[in-house]
This record gives sequence, structure tokens and C-alpha cells, in this order.
Amino acid sequence: MKLYRFAPFLVLAVGVLVLADVPADWKTGLLAWRTHREQRLSAPDGWLTLVGLEWLKPGVNTVGSAPDNRIRLSAAAPAHIGVIEVNGIDIRLAAPVGGFPAGVQIDGTPAQAVKLADDEAEKPSKLTAGTLTILLLHRGDRYALRIKDSQAPTRLNFHGLHWYNPDPRYRVEARWIPFVPVKKIPIPSIIGVTDQMPAPGLAEFTLDGKTLQLEPVLEEPDAKQLFFILRDATSRTTSYGAARFLYTDFPDHGLDQPGRLVLDFNRLQNPPCAYTAYATCPLPPEQNRLSIALPVGEAKYSH
Repeated sequence: MKLYRFAPFLVLAVGVLVLADVPADWKTGLLAWRTHREQRLSAPDGWLTLVGLEWLKPGVNTVGSAPDNRIRLSAAAPAHIGVIEVNGIDIRLAAPVGGFPAGVQIDGTPAQAVKLADDEAEKPSKLTAGTLTILLLHRGDRYALRIKDSQAPTRLNFHGLHWYNPDPRYRVEARWIPFVPVKKIPIPSIIGVTDQMPAPGLAEFTLDGKTLQLEPVLEEPDAKQLFFILRDATSRTTSYGAARFLYTDFPDHGLDQPGRLVLDFNRLQNPPCAYTAYATCPLPPEQNRLSIALPVGEAKYSH
């Protein structure tokens, strides 16, 4: 999945790293970012539309609302949407008995037998039927169907996110220490799969009188932002327990040179798993589990 400023003020603690200057429009920018995040989350294709995560078995997997399907969808779906055949890494869509129902489409055109591209492909396949969208996921050595419904109750009943109060003290300047060469670190996930993801360096900063470090990863080979997966002391109480995410711009001298970057923890956001049981979220590596509290950003979501 790929997510706020006042005038400068005094440093809270003496150290190599200092609080970043806070531009005058910082708070305006933060509030605009929050609004955009809520709009994307509740969009017709946003995370609140997830209604299913169905693991495929080798061989034939029938899909539809009828009781005889291996993967059974809601009553709003056609009785038999199609057949998904799994042969190793070769995943194909075939027509059910009697052909594809009217209105079932693959990538915006009437459905036909085709090899499916998973979410790691440049252009993943998209199977649609009415308000449903079905995507193919590749996780570890398994494949699953991610099922979205633009009319899901979680989306229709959405009343906004919960936020801590903005606090410019949690916008800090960090020292960038590159890893040359880039190393890979294990990133576990909520579904028990561990991926090796590229970590280009670490960000070191001072907060609450402590010098701390976080290791970001790159979500994609051509990523334009650093992706931090972390926990803090609020994870036990007022923020989502598993993790929160933070995206930042690259350091001022690039990834492979020492430099500086800004970590604005006011932009911490919950992972999709905070809103739905059907997401496959990464969890923070051990080195990103902070002992301090970060009482800013997105708070625990009330379903």
C-alpha cells in the first residue's frame, strides 16, 4: 500500500540533533494532509472498502455468491463470477460453466480467459463485478484474492479519523547515516510472512533527552520517499497497537551520503490493519520499537 509549521523555537535537549525549524504554514499544511488522508481512506477504492482476503489453493478455485463456490462472496455478487486456476506462479482466470456473467470485467473490458498479474506487477489485474473489485495478492509463496466493495459498511459508516493535537515539538531534524551498500532487513507482517526489504540507512535524532535511531525501508525500487514502520509507548494505550507509519522525503544529500532529514511525527498514520481485518500490514522491526511516547499524529481508530 505506495500516506504544519510555526516559528522556530528553542531546542528541548542539547545534542547533535535539533528540532527542525517550523515554517509559518506548518499547521495549515498538516490539517490539509489530514483531510486528504481521510478522503483517500474513504474513497470508493480506499482501505475502508476491504471486505475479504481469501487464500487460493493449488488447482481450481471457483468464485461467486453461490454456496458451491470455494470462495464465496456476498449475495450482491453474481452466483458464479469465474474460476481461478493456480499452477505454481501461473495464475489464470477462466470462465465458469455457462460463461462469464454480464457485467463482469477484467481491466475494464468484458471478462475473458486470461493470465492474472498480481500486485507486484507493474499493472496488476483488476476483476470487477458490480460494486466489487477483486485483486490478486502475492505474499511469500502464497496467493490470495483481495476483495473490495465500494458499498462496504466500513466505508458508508465512516465518520472520520481520530488525531492527537498538533505539536511542533515533534517535528525534529535527524542526522542521516547511510548504509553503503544498502542492506536488507527482515520486515515481519501481521499475516506471518517476513519480507527482506532494502534499508538505505538510519535516521538519528534527539527527543525527550534521548538519542534515538530509526531504520526506514524503501517500499519499491523506484520509491521517492522513505518508509518508517515503528512503534512507541503510546502503542500500548492511545494509538494503534501494532505499528504506525511515517513517510518522509529523502535526506538533503541523497540516500548514499551523510546528511539531514526532517521527521515530522505529527504525520504518523495508522496502517490499513487498524481499520480492517483483511489487510496484510508490515510490523516494525525490533530496532524501530521506541521506548518514548509520540503523542502526535493519528490516534487509535474507533470502528
